[in-house]
Amino acid sequence: MKPFKKVDSSRISISELMLPSHSNFSGKIHGGYILNLMDQIAFACASKHSKTYCVTASVNTVDFLEPVEVGELVTMKASINYVGRSSMVIGIRVEAENIQTGNVKHCNSSYFTMIAKNDKEESIEVPGLILNDKTEVKRFLKAVKRIEMKKARVAEFDHANFSHMDYLKELKNYRVKIDLPENYN
Repeated sequence: MKPFKKVDSSRISISELMLPSHSNFSGKIHGGYILNLMDQIAFACASKHSKTYCVTASVNTVDFLEPVEVGELVTMKASINYVGRSSMVIGIRVEAENIQTGNVKHCNSSYFTMIAKNDKEESIEVPGLILNDKTEVKRFLKAVKRIEMKKARVAEFDHANFSHMDYLKELKNYRVKIDLPENYN
């Protein structure tokens, strides 16, 4: 069994000045560029914890809360929130600072699930996690709940007996018109 490591031992942050070349047609920093940076910091954090190569397995909830402007200094902070056998959930916080005013805004928080791999690209065991404070415990528990909710969602919608007909009545409160042929099942 691998040893246990403190969350602080793999915590990482990066900062980058946002340039016009990173912007979209509306003059804001392109969301895809921010996602690319988030993937890089998730990789760095997971690799630092596991001491091995890691790959992105999934991204949970990417909500762009505030736009990032050209000329702002973006800082991303990442930490291990959860570990499984070979998986790690990396929590990432994205902030943008107006370097002229010093105003800092929270632009995004997200969770990347990373998997540790060996040279043969097989999943390998990662160190366990030592939780040192209440925030770290809360983050771990929230990650467990997100994993449980995902498993329940997959079980509900991916099973062989799933029928959209069981859910049509739930669509009446949405802006959708169902126009299926009469013999459609």
